[in-house]
Amino acid sequence: MIPRARRLVAAALGSALLLLPAFTGIAHAAPSKVYAAPLTKTVADVKRVAEYWKPDRLKQADSYTPATPGAAAAPTSSTAATAGPASAVTTTVNRATAAQTVPAAAPRKGTARTMGKVYFRFGDKEYWCSASAVAAKNRSVVATAGHCTYDPRQGKAADYWIFVPNPGPNGETPDGIYVGASISMHEDWSGKGDYDFDYAFVTVQRGFVWTAKDGAYVMQDVGRLQDNVGGVGLELNKKPGAYTVAAFGYPAGQQPDGTRPYDGKTLKQCPERVTRYTVAPSLDLQKGVELQPCDFSPGASGGPWLIGYDDARRLGNLNGVNSLTWNRDAKGRYDAVSAPHFDTTTGEVYRRAAGVGILANVT
Repeated sequence: MIPRARRLVAAALGSALLLLPAFTGIAHAAPSKVYAAPLTKTVADVKRVAEYWKPDRLKQADSYTPATPGAAAAPTSSTAATAGPASAVTTTVNRATAAQTVPAAAPRKGTARTMGKVYFRFGDKEYWCSASAVAAKNRSVVATAGHCTYDPRQGKAADYWIFVPNPGPNGETPDGIYVGASISMHEDWSGKGDYDFDYAFVTVQRGFVWTAKDGAYVMQDVGRLQDNVGGVGLELNKKPGAYTVAAFGYPAGQQPDGTRPYDGKTLKQCPERVTRYTVAPSLDLQKGVELQPCDFSPGASGGPWLIGYDDARRLGNLNGVNSLTWNRDAKGRYDAVSAPHFDTTTGEVYRRAAGVGILANVT
């Protein structure tokens, strides 16, 4: 996540809110267009990404940098695992359909284990973020922050993108590794980095686990993501102040005072809070939703905001993803986190991801 909002910024935000008493944040005339960035199309593509993330590398994954794009432009990658250039796709999803609530789905066995981490590269450096599996008709969709999938400054998707649900503290992947197939995002994220659209739904290929055989590791197909871990639901067009939400993620980055209270190895939750609007003109953020107090730091980016979270089932309805951190009181720790507002346009992006086909087998 990108740390923002020191004392002067917080003051500017307060002034902006006072000047906008009629602001609602809901009605946004965004074009009904999804930007699609293909990641893998063939078994060979998937195996190339898988070979990069063998167990020895995954054991070091928590030492990689929590994604904080925006601090500096990433270098141009010399090797890419992408299947081709990104392309603008005009969605044909009916807006009434796109606005519908998607119910959560339990896995075929056991309790849901939808939350996890995504690992990827920009240039020659590894990064990671938080993410969650979302119920979908293709049973293969992950929600995370836009900045955990695509760098609009370069106009380039992340390389070697994988999702690991329920990760262990030492690189374990008990529920499999899922290689990204295609990123679906709003064109205003890919085109100009507008934080009102800092979200992405990534369609993932069937999962696999590494198994030892004859002194080497081989891939074993374990099936579709939702079948294995379940999927959170999706709820749109909720007016801030009218509902409470619980935020989740794997925070790890440094706090403003230099401390690191979180190590990124354990899923953390900011307890349910009532949401409110937040704006940041410098980020083109006009309809953000804020949760306070919450001291999440980098690493929690992309983690889900869930309405009606049921701890027994470990399911709820997705209504946002961690996008920006805030230090509104300019003290030692972050005190708020914000997400883009999930509206009908978000539903269109999701529906595109839910309709993408995947490979029948990855091994």
